Amino acid sequence: MAESEDAGREVRDYYGRRYYLRDRPEDRAGRAQAVWLAWPPMAAVGVLQYGFGAAVPALMDHNGWSLVGTFSVLAAWAVCQAGVAFPTAWLRERNRIAPRTVMLLGAVLCAIGLVALAHGPGLLGALVGYAVLGGAGAGLVYSTCSTSVGKWHPDRVGGKVSLVTGAFAYGAVPFAVAAVVRLTPANLPTALDVTAVLLFVVVAGFGVFFRDPPADWWPAAIDPKEWALRHAPGRRVHAPAVAQFSLQAALRTRTLPVMYLIVLAAGAVSLFNAAFLVVFGIRAGVAVGVVAVAAALLTGINGAGRSIVMRLSNRLGRCRTLKLVLLVQAAGQLLLAIAASSGSAALLIAAAAVAGAGGGGFYPLFASLARDYFGDRRAPEVHAMVYSAKAFAGVLGVGLAALAVTDWGYPVTFVVAGAVSFASATAIARLQRPGLPSTLPSVHPGPRLAG
Repeated sequence: MAESEDAGREVRDYYGRRYYLRDRPEDRAGRAQAVWLAWPPMAAVGVLQYGFGAAVPALMDHNGWSLVGTFSVLAAWAVCQAGVAFPTAWLRERNRIAPRTVMLLGAVLCAIGLVALAHGPGLLGALVGYAVLGGAGAGLVYSTCSTSVGKWHPDRVGGKVSLVTGAFAYGAVPFAVAAVVRLTPANLPTALDVTAVLLFVVVAGFGVFFRDPPADWWPAAIDPKEWALRHAPGRRVHAPAVAQFSLQAALRTRTLPVMYLIVLAAGAVSLFNAAFLVVFGIRAGVAVGVVAVAAALLTGINGAGRSIVMRLSNRLGRCRTLKLVLLVQAAGQLLLAIAASSGSAALLIAAAAVAGAGGGGFYPLFASLARDYFGDRRAPEVHAMVYSAKAFAGVLGVGLAALAVTDWGYPVTFVVAGAVSFASATAIARLQRPGLPSTLPSVHPGPRLAG
């Protein structure tokens, strides 16, 4: 690469997209390190969401909280975690705040949240400390990790981001299993204090090395024109966006509100499973070991399946894969309803695995759809807006679900969750690539052509 090219040069592909090619040593290092810097912090903060459900029995016994009161903390946490996604993306895209600063702030807030849960003054202290501060901290880390990886891997956004966001779920498996098997009201404060220290060390230790490439950065070793031709032409399902939409323009389309509602519905069911599986299993009289296995499968498959789903979508198309994922999630709810009615331990394990397979794959799919539909330029902001639907999903899938299981019982609530998942799957038919005439027929991907 010539010296002038090392300094950076701008090119456009055949679709008018702009790329800034640069091949400095720090660029190569940033690209090589992006995933491995983001993976540990993402795994660490996932404990705050997926570990909470496993800790609920000990929290209720230690604090004397009701089921509804305990889960109100997690519901508020989800609101704050998802609620900071858009403002963080907005500030980051405009270079108002550096990724290193965001990560360090997130580390402090997450640690404060866990300490507040361990020693805070009652339910109000947990709501302020764990839900508001800890939730905001987790949202800062989640948003920064996912967007930084996407910036350093613009040629493989879906695969790399799904790998990192998957760690948010399966990274919590060791804590969830330990909480089910070993966590008691007596050792709860110590366990949360230790977790707070470890979380801070991991998030801050890796976060201090975070940095972003320049705007529109592209690895100079990959020809963007050839890459665009290999990945888009002849396959309408993966074609680039018709135009580069601003967030305001995206909000004026019919597509973005539909995406938002689907994430709200699917996210509510996913959060419901993660929050209530352990409590449900223990109250049903299932052996602790079986509950631990079910929790590990639900959380582990939820995370690990995200990369698999992205690979599948490269062949089947985003929307077709998304529909399949949501139908699997619906099937998992029906299996959980049958397990709740029969008390079968084996069926509980199988249902947890199926629910996990459908419970996380839709998140990276929507990240890719944001780019496919609205362009690369504002994709982080558009996706952050869609992801913020998780805030309302927390209210529905955790807060209101706590009231539902109290009044209706688990079998009926799982059936309702299945209906919600099925409705979200049917809503996918309403998704249309913005900018195309509505009179155009739908085109399904045909067989891949050689060459």
